[in-house]
Amino acid sequence: MGDQDSRVIERIADWIVTARQVTALTGAGVSTGSGIPDFRGPQGLWTTQPEKERLFSIDAYLSDPDVRRQVWQLRLESPAFTTEPNAAHLALAELERLGHLHALITQNIDGLHQAGGSDPDRVIEVHGTVHEVECLECGRRVPSPPVLEQVRAGDPDPRCDDCGGLQKTATISFGQSLDPAVLQRAHEATMGSEVFLAIGSSLVVHPVALLPRTALEVGARLVVVNQQETPYDGRADAVLRDDVGAVLSAVASAVRDRAA
Repeated sequence: MGDQDSRVIERIADWIVTARQVTALTGAGVSTGSGIPDFRGPQGLWTTQPEKERLFSIDAYLSDPDVRRQVWQLRLESPAFTTEPNAAHLALAELERLGHLHALITQNIDGLHQAGGSDPDRVIEVHGTVHEVECLECGRRVPSPPVLEQVRAGDPDPRCDDCGGLQKTATISFGQSLDPAVLQRAHEATMGSEVFLAIGSSLVVHPVALLPRTALEVGARLVVVNQQETPYDGRADAVLRDDVGAVLSAVASAVRDRAA
């Protein structure tokens, strides 16, 4: 990072330290450093294999047993179960420990924020989590590993032990409604913010992409950290287009220095 970026980071640290409430929104760009691909990026699954996008449609999942079999196989191979948190996750957890991060809204389903030390009660997973499996009929939720073991042992489409219903990982597919209670938590966290950090997100997937606008409307400072342009760059108080792990580590270090 150059001198100009360093000055911006110092300014962001000042905003964070003096804010009554700081909220972060994270997208796929936060987890790419852990080896989890961004579906929409230049090398993302939907960019290189657009036919795979059908696997993430709730209608296709419900109607096509072959889609379900393919999805369960994808889950077996998911890097979310084997990768480690990276510098971005660790820096956000440090901001929380320092008392300067009040809520962490994430579009990611990998659970790496919690693995990196973020308080699960502060993490708002708007697109769900791959670490739990939900029955689509009775709503039963269980940890993913035992269900994935069933798949690994040869069950291509494991059913709910309670009611025999279809199961899927507790993630939000295309065409599937977001949980209103989770969205409300994200909205309330944004409404109370004085600094809103939008990190590693293209900010084009709705309704989450509306949260930065809400933050601006309530007078919060908006900070965008993303390697590609976003629709909010022109309205943000600060924009850093660099590696998110490096940026967040520098921000956390600057905040820590102010607490020393």
